Amino acid sequence: MRHALESVVAKGGGKSAYIEGYRIGGKTGTAQKVQDGRYLVGNYIMSFMAVVPSNDPEAVLYLAIDNPKNTALLSSYTTTPIARRILLDIIDALGIEKQEKEMEKDLEWTDIPTHKVPDVVGKTVEDAKKELTNFTIKYSGNGKKIVAQSPEAGEKLEEGGTVRLLLE
Repeated sequence: MRHALESVVAKGGGKSAYIEGYRIGGKTGTAQKVQDGRYLVGNYIMSFMAVVPSNDPEAVLYLAIDNPKNTALLSSYTTTPIARRILLDIIDALGIEKQEKEMEKDLEWTDIPTHKVPDVVGKTVEDAKKELTNFTIKYSGNGKKIVAQSPEAGEKLEEGGTVRLLLE
């Protein structure tokens, strides 16, 4: 079940709740409201339930929006972006650590791809440039060799993101 919930966030309707490096499981919901035994027209409750981390739960989030206005009638567009912001706060408040082996997100056309930052410490500026083609590079110092980098090697960064290099 946890795997199924994680796949909703990585590959299904919960993609807007995906957080790189964290195993988030979730399920969207859209319920048409009823009054006097009849469905109300255009009146829904949009919901999203999430668990973090999905493989060893520390927190559960349930978010419901009663009759949202001026939005697509799909919970994946209304609740998941809000849930993501709340999940980031939960992760911070509980000190939940990043994990490897989270399910990779299926990218949509609006998503910016991420790449692992290679280790360029100890390399020349020219060699580092060849390895960092997916990123913007900012330098500090005037030397020919890299002595430190940020973000660290192995971290994921959005394509075009900035890698800062400290030269000797």
